[in-house]
Amino acid sequence: MLQPLVRRTWAPRGHTPVHYSWDRHDRLSVVSAVTLAPRRHRLGLYFNLHNANITDVDVYRFVMAVRRHARRPLTLVLDRWSVHRKAAKRLLGRHPESIRIEWLPPYAPDLNPAEQVWNRTKYCDLANFLPNDYQHLCRAVHHSLQRTRAMPTILRSFFKIAELNL
Repeated sequence: MLQPLVRRTWAPRGHTPVHYSWDRHDRLSVVSAVTLAPRRHRLGLYFNLHNANITDVDVYRFVMAVRRHARRPLTLVLDRWSVHRKAAKRLLGRHPESIRIEWLPPYAPDLNPAEQVWNRTKYCDLANFLPNDYQHLCRAVHHSLQRTRAMPTILRSFFKIAELNL
């Protein structure tokens, strides 16, 4: 959202940092996937930004785009969010030969490497960030995700945090 995520920061003694913002409710939603090539162990990060809440159709289209890029069957590891469940039904109904679904246990975000992408984006790159408008927020999120995508050691660490061996 356009509200700043306030985190602890440094300031000169006697100069309390102040965020000037107003009550803004514009929303930016992002769908993402952290990928692992089975033979080469090459890691990747794919994402799409949306100006509304993500729907099952958005997830379906995103997975199809990743599948076209990967050019091979996919195994998706999804949490049990209702949008993911609806998209999984659609994917399995239309592409049962090329998509396999594995479900994470309920309420287990710590097992999902994609959650670490959002932790890094929100709490590191965009902590105390105050966007001027929706487009400014989109550019900042896109830039953060592009930087994360370019750092395979960071992507690998997301699997280590989730205690998943590569």
